[in-house]
Amino acid sequence: MALIVQKYGGSSVADAEKIKNVACRIAKTKEEGNQVVVVVSAMGDTTDELIRMAHQVSQQPQERELDVLLFTGEVISSTLLAMALGSLGCKAVSLTGAQAGIQTDSTYSRARILRVDPKRTVNELAEDNIVIVAGFQGVTSNMDITTLGRGGSDTTAVALAASLNADVCQIYTDVEGVYTADPRLVPEASKLDKIGYEEMLEMASYGAKVIHPRAVELGQLYNMPILVASSFSDRPGTIICKEASMEVKNKVRGIAHDTDVAKITVVGVPDHPGIAAAIFEPLAKANISVDTIVQNASIENITDLTFTVARSDLNKVMSIVEPVAKSVGGKQCVTDCTLAKVSIIGAGMQNTPGYAARMFHALSEQGINIQLITTSEIRITCIISEDRVKDAVRALHKAFELEIA
Repeated sequence: MALIVQKYGGSSVADAEKIKNVACRIAKTKEEGNQVVVVVSAMGDTTDELIRMAHQVSQQPQERELDVLLFTGEVISSTLLAMALGSLGCKAVSLTGAQAGIQTDSTYSRARILRVDPKRTVNELAEDNIVIVAGFQGVTSNMDITTLGRGGSDTTAVALAASLNADVCQIYTDVEGVYTADPRLVPEASKLDKIGYEEMLEMASYGAKVIHPRAVELGQLYNMPILVASSFSDRPGTIICKEASMEVKNKVRGIAHDTDVAKITVVGVPDHPGIAAAIFEPLAKANISVDTIVQNASIENITDLTFTVARSDLNKVMSIVEPVAKSVGGKQCVTDCTLAKVSIIGAGMQNTPGYAARMFHALSEQGINIQLITTSEIRITCIISEDRVKDAVRALHKAFELEIA
């Protein structure tokens, strides 16, 4: 008997018929002799609809109340799925994140899971129940409801799998696995059978929407194998695990892109110790994730400081950065929301020269200008104009011969 944690995304449970189809898949897994815990997202566009409703009644909804509102979306999915399973003759029980023992910090809308107390889930499994957990949510030490942010149900699933010492965590979505590029942009993209945690973390962090980066981090930390597959077919998916193939033919495994990019340049700041800290420490306290950071060489001890954030954070970032920039003697803050990131990713690149030059050449042949460049040991990212993303992804996919990966 295996203990399997499954997660179904919003598109998989978008309406009553799809919920019944998911129930049949879960029932089949149970009938094969497994213990099953299921994490569900809100139905379809429910979260977006709730956010719109909140802004109809308040220009700036209170963060605490917004989290309580959004938490209901996953509760609806979990209860309906438990009912559907019941109609198939399966014993099932739905739990909120709090009931499932998911304890978080108190950062509303972006809470982090601190610990999972699996006692209630273990007890329900012992009663031969299929346990349906509302994803994307948890509870603070003060019993306040929190949500984990976009993609939080992936994180819920892997955290539960780790706490239960499950055999595998299966993430079911509307794609059949992890591809060498977004198949909507590159029809000839290849599906990967396996990918390592590090490569998947870079791909997820830099635009691949198939799984949330925090879920991959947890999988790597607890060595939890994660299957990404489609809930609409029975085709094999992609396994994210500790080790992919010993010998990888192509040292670039995938191309990621992200259009949720806003660039901020603080112009004319003094070039002396403490300036960067003065700008970035308030952003950290506000739980703003900063990505690419570039500081120009100073001229007469004056420099420009450029960084990128998610577009959804731009207004909040500017409300913090502009007063700070003024206080340290900066001339102005300039923003640009017409940019995107495109990245090549592969663990095989770290000890092999020439990949950056090959990437830059492929982009230059398409007449694509590079505004910023950032790298890690297994990734090279270029900031380019958003309207050239499709051309860039296709050119890089071809340049690195990923259609035969």
